[in-house]
Amino acid sequence: MVGSAIVRALKKQGHTNVIGRTHKELDLTNQNEVNKFFKEEKPDQVYLAAAKVGGIHANNTYPAEFIYDNLMVEANVIHAAWMNKVQKLLFLGSSCIYPKEASQPIQENALLTGKLESTNEPYAIAKIAGIKLCESYNRQYSVDYRSIMPTNLYGPGDNYHPENSHVIPALIRRFHEAKELNSPVVSVWGTGAPRREFLHVDDMAEASMFVMNIDETLYKSHTKLMQNHINVGFGSDISINELAELIKKIVGYKGMISFNSSKPDGTSRKLMDSRCINNLGWNAKLDLETGLMLTYNDFKIKQQAFN
Repeated sequence: MVGSAIVRALKKQGHTNVIGRTHKELDLTNQNEVNKFFKEEKPDQVYLAAAKVGGIHANNTYPAEFIYDNLMVEANVIHAAWMNKVQKLLFLGSSCIYPKEASQPIQENALLTGKLESTNEPYAIAKIAGIKLCESYNRQYSVDYRSIMPTNLYGPGDNYHPENSHVIPALIRRFHEAKELNSPVVSVWGTGAPRREFLHVDDMAEASMFVMNIDETLYKSHTKLMQNHINVGFGSDISINELAELIKKIVGYKGMISFNSSKPDGTSRKLMDSRCINNLGWNAKLDLETGLMLTYNDFKIKQQAFN
C-alpha cells in the first residue's frame, strides 16, 4: 500500500527512473537476492516501505514471522544500500514503536522509555531495530539514512483480509458484506473506546518525499544523532466507536453495531505529536471522511474485479 503510493507520488513529480520490485520478483528476506538487486540496479535513493504488517489478530497469531521478516528485510536492504554506496535512504517505521503508556500526543523522545504494547511487541521491536540501524550507519559511515514514524495508515492498495487486516479495511469489508447480506448486526472487536489517529496513504507518500528531500542541515537541526526519526500524523484522533459509525454511514449499512469486549483493545490511545514535521513545512491534506470514501470506492473496484 505505502510503496505503491510513494511510486505514484514520485511519478507525479516527474521521476521516470523509479526502480521497484514486487514480493514475487524480489524476496527482501533473502540477503543474496537483495545484494544482487542493489549491485545490478545501483539506485541513488532508497525508500524502504516494505514490511510484514497486520492488525491485532495477525500480530498475535504470527509473532515469529512479524519479528523475523521485518528484521531481515530492513537489515538486508539497509546494509546492501551502504555496500553499494547509496547515500540517501528513508526507512518507514510505525507508531507502535512507542511505549504503551506514553504521554499523549507521543513525542519522538518517548522511544525506549517504557514497555511496549504486548499485542504487537515483536513487530515494534523490529521497527525500533530499523531506526537504530539507520542511526548507527549514519554515525559510523556518515551516510544520510532517515526514519519516519507514520501513524495508522489506510487507503488504496490496503489488505482487506477478513482476519489479518488493520481496523479500517477490516471494518470496510465487514460493513460492506453485512450490507450485501442484509445482516442485522456487525460485531466489532473490543470495547470501541480506544482512540486512534489515521492518515491517508497518499498524504504519507507526500510526507515521505518531503522528508527525503529536506536539506541535510535542516533535517539535522530538527533531529538528534541518537534520535533520528520524525513522526508523521494527521493531528487528531477518533474512537473506534466513532470510526465504526463513520464507516457504517459511508458504506450505507442500516443495521446495528455490537462491540465484543472479550477481544483485545490494544493501546487505549495512540496520537502522534507531529509538530516537528509540521514545523518543517508539511501538513496532512485529506480529512478522514473524504479519505474513507475514496478507500471504500477502491474496495468496491477490487470486489468487482474479483467477482
